[in-house]
Amino acid sequence: MSKKILAFGASNSRNSINKKLATFAASQLSGVEVTILDLNDFEMPIYGIDREQEHGIPDLAKQFKALIGGADGIIVSFAEHNSSFTAAYKNIYDWMSRLEGNVWQEKPMLLLATSPGGRGAQTVLQAAESAYRRGNKNTIASFSLPAFGQNFAEEQGITDGGLLGRFKEQLALFEKAL
Repeated sequence: MSKKILAFGASNSRNSINKKLATFAASQLSGVEVTILDLNDFEMPIYGIDREQEHGIPDLAKQFKALIGGADGIIVSFAEHNSSFTAAYKNIYDWMSRLEGNVWQEKPMLLLATSPGGRGAQTVLQAAESAYRRGNKNTIASFSLPAFGQNFAEEQGITDGGLLGRFKEQLALFEKAL
């Protein structure tokens, strides 16, 4: 039985470079069943305790968390907005965190990030690693791809040999934990 991988870019951009990176990463695994999510399919009201008390937790948050529960591994590629998570991603995460149990459900994770700039969204990636390592005791591998436009091609993937080597090391850690 093949392992199930859930992959998504933590952005609501229709042309998200992070969704492209997450999709590429998932395509590098063999013998797995991949589900690629689009955050636009999970748009919800902005989280607030008053809203939760008045209306409960949206079904979309429950559906997203159920998808995590049905996966054997998670690949997330983070877009960075003002040195942090995108509002679209953070809102989904905030709603899911109100549901019983750990959001990531002890699944192995491959955390990625990319940006057009030279830092490759490292600030948000470091924040994600720090937060998720506290709540998930399983393997968490990570990789940042700087200068997406220079180091990634749709038909090839990561084009820089050194970066590709580092990516493959992290992918192997994730794959081993599945």
